[in-house]
Amino acid sequence: MPDLPPRTRGVIALLEANCTVCMICARECPDWCIHIDSHTEVEQQPGSARPRARNVLDRFAIDYGQCLYCGICVEACPFDALHWAPDFSYPGTGGADGSGAVAELVHERDVLGAWVAHVPPPPPLDPAAEPAPETAAQRPARGGSGTARRPGALRERT
Repeated sequence: MPDLPPRTRGVIALLEANCTVCMICARECPDWCIHIDSHTEVEQQPGSARPRARNVLDRFAIDYGQCLYCGICVEACPFDALHWAPDFSYPGTGGADGSGAVAELVHERDVLGAWVAHVPPPPPLDPAAEPAPETAAQRPARGGSGTARRPGALRERT
């Protein structure tokens, strides 16, 4: 695979194990090129009083004939199920007369899942950057018990 710039957008790869069928990617897509079908399965957990409902992915497809390659779906996915993969050999060309080319631009989850192997690792963190707030050893002390210190909080009445 050629050495591509780090911000190159090739195709969107699906890591199916991370997909919870939350539909955020499909809702945030500006041109509605993501098609998701799912169903709910109810399973009883051992030691649990109530059964648990779980969404199961039936179909995840992206129509690259409509895709703007904006990356909103990749950024919006809270579970890191979508990634950019540097693959450029995907457009449908159809037959010799061009028939079937449009149908070949819709890729189902099996093809999207195969592109996950091509997803490059994330770039290393900048050693000069400030540590993330959730990893900081000390959090700044908060004053008081909450409402008494906030502006506009209820004041003691006499």
